[in-house]
Amino acid sequence: MDLPIIYHPDYIAPLPEGHRFPMSKFRQLYELLLADGVANQEQFHTPERPPLELIELVHTPSYVQAYCEGTLDAKAQRRIGLPWSPALANRTCVAVGGTILTAKLALSQGLACNTAGGTHHAFPNYGSGFCIFNDLAIACRVLQKLGLVQKILIVDLDVHQGDGTAFIFQDDDSVFTFSMHCEVNFPGTKQNSDLDVPLPVGMEDDAYLQTLANYLSDLLSKVKPDLVFYDAGVDPHIGDRLGKLALTDAGIFRREMQVLSTCMSSGYPVACVIGGGYADDMKSLVWRHSLLHRAASEVYHQYKL
Repeated sequence: MDLPIIYHPDYIAPLPEGHRFPMSKFRQLYELLLADGVANQEQFHTPERPPLELIELVHTPSYVQAYCEGTLDAKAQRRIGLPWSPALANRTCVAVGGTILTAKLALSQGLACNTAGGTHHAFPNYGSGFCIFNDLAIACRVLQKLGLVQKILIVDLDVHQGDGTAFIFQDDDSVFTFSMHCEVNFPGTKQNSDLDVPLPVGMEDDAYLQTLANYLSDLLSKVKPDLVFYDAGVDPHIGDRLGKLALTDAGIFRREMQVLSTCMSSGYPVACVIGGGYADDMKSLVWRHSLLHRAASEVYHQYKL
């Protein structure tokens, strides 16, 4: 068996010329994994668009309906930062389906990686920061509803705090939220995760990885989750336009190996999403995102899953 990777052609939706969200990275990531032999065609699993009632396990029906039908008001659209289209509404739902499938495959295979996901700024009744529906939160609720898991740990290493996820689970002991992020960065108003680790601007590889090591093993022992969701944002990279931290490519790869090895060696299944990453050089950005799948492939075979 090879590492399960989740991709759908609808992970791409058209955006206006010059829009700063790097939409094309999702297809380019899929193409790079194939071109470099990181994955073969048989490893890819295609998600289905979930029924709206699953999205409504987290989001209010009025918000879900308004977004899917394109009737959200202009102010709410601006807060999301992506212009509405039927294709984008479909893409949003399909990506949620991708994270749900990633989680199910992680439970059955031990480890699985989406090629999208990590929309952690979405709140129950509004979207924010390029995030429309919170795929991590929805997947948690779906798995719990199906009786597949009880306790979940979310490890969010995107450079921005996972504020929407923190808010959604703030009064819920069944989902533990851990966010390690740049302190002086979006969102301006932070929520309370179960564990927040704010980092100083300019932090480099070794200090970052040591900080992570100080928390992760202990967290696993304390939470004992049935599943770990890993949001592997690459925006802590020194070349990221929105990041403010200073990790290198090698640091990102070491981070992925560290997270996955720490979880797998203790027997915890991991569902990975790619999170944020913003750069003018699309080729470099896609390479950074592929480091997750490269590390996951290595760890998957190392533990003979």
